[in-house]
Amino acid sequence: MALSKFLDPKNDFCFKQIFGTEKNKDILIHFLNDILKFEGSEKITEVTFLKTIQDPEIAAYKQSIVDVLCKDQKGEQVIVEMQVSKHKGFEKRAQFYAAKAYSQQVIKEDENHKKLAVYAKLKAVIFLAIANFTMFPEKEAFKSEHRLLDTETYEHDLKDFYFVFLELEKFKKTIDQLENLEQKWLYFFKHAEGSTFTEIEHLIGSDVIIRRAFEAIDQAAWTEEELNTYEKMTKTQLDNLAVEQQKIEDAEIRGEARGKVEIAKKMLSKNNSVSEISDLTGLSIEEISKL
Repeated sequence: MALSKFLDPKNDFCFKQIFGTEKNKDILIHFLNDILKFEGSEKITEVTFLKTIQDPEIAAYKQSIVDVLCKDQKGEQVIVEMQVSKHKGFEKRAQFYAAKAYSQQVIKEDENHKKLAVYAKLKAVIFLAIANFTMFPEKEAFKSEHRLLDTETYEHDLKDFYFVFLELEKFKKTIDQLENLEQKWLYFFKHAEGSTFTEIEHLIGSDVIIRRAFEAIDQAAWTEEELNTYEKMTKTQLDNLAVEQQKIEDAEIRGEARGKVEIAKKMLSKNNSVSEISDLTGLSIEEISKL
């Protein structure tokens, strides 16, 4: 497999190397603050990585494994997900992951081994997803933020869940149109792999962390073993996309076939000849006779 100078940050293994390792923790912190617009007392200054398998009993089915799970200096948990292929119900999975992370804080054991509910001490959970597809077709913006609000007053009383989705398909800005760090990050995810050195230097400007992110996906800095893993993950992602596409095509074929059958039945009810029906629908005379 021919590799470009810069690897694809959307690759699962590559994504975790950039945002899920101690050596690149500063990249993750800056990325979160840039996207979440955290400033002042809200600003994340430190993160601790947590186990990404939320439920060992169902992890074998790959239903409860997140890409990056960490907590900040205030104890609030942040889930960061890179989702390449479109899966029905991804927004529900996002809520499941957030609820799982939230609920796992509740039960602790005291010295007498009695389980105590510590609801008052529960910390907020933030779910941030970068989706390489359109999640919300009715929305034009490439970024959407979701909180629990009072439907009458829009007051933000229930503060512990915060969902942010970045939809790369909707991000259309060219490198000369980028206005802020948030947009630079989206461009990074969408175009880093095919970018030239000149484009990258123009993109980076004076942003040290953006430069660090590009350095993290420079294949020259990767070991042979890491590159092999990257290639395997790329192949797996392509295989999964091919399977999903085949499912779509198969469903379309089945739908088309059902449509032809319905048309043939209606024509039969109107006493059209079998040959006429065959010419119109493409069904064979044998298939029509079985109807």
